[in-house]
Amino acid sequence: MPAAKLLLDHLDLLTKLEHSLPVLDLACGTGQNGLMLARRGTPVVFSDRSSRDLETIDRHLTEEGLPGNTWNVDLEQPGVNPLSNDAYSAIIVFRYLHRPLFPALINAVIPGGLVVYETFTIANQPYGRPNNPDFLLQPGELTSVFQEWETIYEFEGMLRNPDRIGAQIVARKPF
Repeated sequence: MPAAKLLLDHLDLLTKLEHSLPVLDLACGTGQNGLMLARRGTPVVFSDRSSRDLETIDRHLTEEGLPGNTWNVDLEQPGVNPLSNDAYSAIIVFRYLHRPLFPALINAVIPGGLVVYETFTIANQPYGRPNNPDFLLQPGELTSVFQEWETIYEFEGMLRNPDRIGAQIVARKPF
């Protein structure tokens, strides 16, 4: 599966970041987005709860000599902030929503760092899964979460291949 179009469209911003700190691919799944960055020399931390997906990513990192590592973590443990001691130059998130993580995510990005985020909105329900409102953004919600950041790009509406209704944002944390 290729990397997300949103990521590809803003790749230049991510590759120009100071990479003394890695990029976090949050809830990375099979890791296609983070692997694309790692193949361009960007160190990436791949986080997910699926050990099977992370083992596959580990093989790619080792066989291709890519900068990065995997982190097997349950991001949804009640009362636990899995990012409490972490700092990243950027965090990328695709097709994942766990609202309690928003404050932790905001705190984990260094000043001047980026967030690239795309997930489904409540308007996606007619298109199939996910259709649980807990996993779907309300209109304007993603923009509201990052309202104090510099918005570089935002979009909410129909996304293609596959058809879905989503929200996207690329934002820079203030210095």
